[in-house]
This record gives sequence, C-alpha cells and structure tokens, in this order.
Amino acid sequence: MISSKYLIAIVGPTAIGKTALSIKLAQYFNTEILSADSRQFFKEMSIGTAAPTSEELLAAKHHFIHHKSITDDYNVGSFEQDAITLLNELYKTKNVVVLVGGSGLYVDAVVNGLDHFPKVDSSIREALNETLKTKGLVSLQDQLRKLDLESYNSIAIDNPHRVIRALEISIGTNKPYSSYLKQKKVERQFKTIYIGLTAERDIIYDRINKRVETMISEGLLEEAKTLYPQKDLNALNTVGYKELFEYFEGNCSLDFAISEIQKNTRRFAKRQLTWYRKNPNIHWFDYKTDVIEIGKYIKKLMV
Repeated sequence: MISSKYLIAIVGPTAIGKTALSIKLAQYFNTEILSADSRQFFKEMSIGTAAPTSEELLAAKHHFIHHKSITDDYNVGSFEQDAITLLNELYKTKNVVVLVGGSGLYVDAVVNGLDHFPKVDSSIREALNETLKTKGLVSLQDQLRKLDLESYNSIAIDNPHRVIRALEISIGTNKPYSSYLKQKKVERQFKTIYIGLTAERDIIYDRINKRVETMISEGLLEEAKTLYPQKDLNALNTVGYKELFEYFEGNCSLDFAISEIQKNTRRFAKRQLTWYRKNPNIHWFDYKTDVIEIGKYIKKLMV
C-alpha cells in the first residue's frame, strides 16, 4: 500500500526512449504524465521536437505538451509554478505521477525548486546582447569558459539566452554562475524517484542519427519553412530548426544542414548525460529493460 506521494522522474539522453517508458509507467501505475521538455511546450514545433504522437497522447494523459505558442513569454519559473499547482491537484486523487523530459533544468525546477540569483545591472545584459550581435555566440561561449567552466560544461551552450544569463550573473557578481546553484532546496510534498535510461554511446548516437532522418521524412523541412519568418524568436533558436534556417538562407546544402542537426543533437545528448551524472539519486537502466522490471523496482522504493 502506497501511503506517500511519489514523482517518478524519467531522465536520460535524447532519443533513448523516455516517452515510450513514461507512457508504459503511467499505464502501470494508472496515472498521468507531466512533460518537462521545454521545446515540446510549443504547439508550432511538433516534428522537430519529437513530441509525443497523437496515438501516444491517447495512451496516457499528458500535460505541458503544445500548451504554449512560440510567441508566448514562458520560462522555467513559470513552468515550475504551473507544474507544482498541477501536481497538488493530481495528488488529491493519485499517489504517483510521472515526470519526463530532456530539459534537466526544468526537471530540477519541479523536484528541487529554482535557484535564486542576485540582481545585476541591466547594462551587463545589454552589452552581452551587443556582443552576440557583433561577434557571435562563440565569443560569448569562450568568455563563459574562462569565467565559469562548470556552467560552460553543463548548460545548453548552444542557447544564447542561457549563455548570456550565466555570463551576466558571473560578471555582475564577480562569482561564477554555478556557485549560486543548489544553495538551498525547497521542501516538496512528494518524494522523487529518478529513473534514468541509458545505452552505450554508439547506440545513443545511432538512435539520434536515425531519429533525425525520420524527422526529415515526416516533414521537418516543411515545418521549419512555416516557422522561418519567426526565426528570431528565442523558442526557435534550437537544434533542428536553426540549421535548416541556415539552409533556407543559402548558407549550406540540405545534406550539410541535416548532418549538422545530427551533430548538434549528439552534442546535446552529451551535455544531458553530463548534467545527469552529477545526480547520485538516479537509478539507471539499459534502454531495453522491460517496463515490468522497472515498475517492480520502483515499487520496492516506495516505502
């Protein structure tokens, strides 16, 4: 008999099978799924974010899938508030809820709460944005590597918004952005059980390459074309779209753009694993492990 409230957080690199496992576990525990994949929030981005299919959405009740537009101002703080509000409601009738997603920061926000940073002079961000325009993202990445190697190795380094955020705190406080992380955990009304899916690196990379090929065959090119007029929105500055925007602008061939999507997705998976390896509470399983075995293991932890 389960007496406490539990959150099963399913993590792991992109393309490893988290969505499929989350659905099976939701069915196993007769519960619902919260997505913590920040790219799948946006309804205009379906193919390029590998969002659950209509069949998968019917197989288990999902939340935070395509509930926002790319034009909406939605961030991790907003997500934390929305997710906790929903969890409080779900726990009135359920003892177990599944959380799944590839965005480590968003998973952490639900489990541990957000870190709080000192206010810094707005002129610092303005100067960094100007550097981004004139010298490009690589210049900012190099600056972050020198000021805060830990953040450089753990944040979404291809996302200018994240890089600038880490830099403005590091510059404005004369302390690394990473030094402000996890200073104080909030108290949650649920216990979290982390389940990680993994595989040998070659298998992960092969699954990523094949997923990108599938996205192209399913119409990613056409999806990206419809979004191209809004390419400057922060939501679209993401792997799978920005590479195709370069192709649309005549800066590379389609084959090269596709290979860049594969390469950048592999890099993203590597950063995901770096993030998760810092968490000693993750119970890792091979990606082929049967859901019954994982489900039984989880039940043993519910004491």
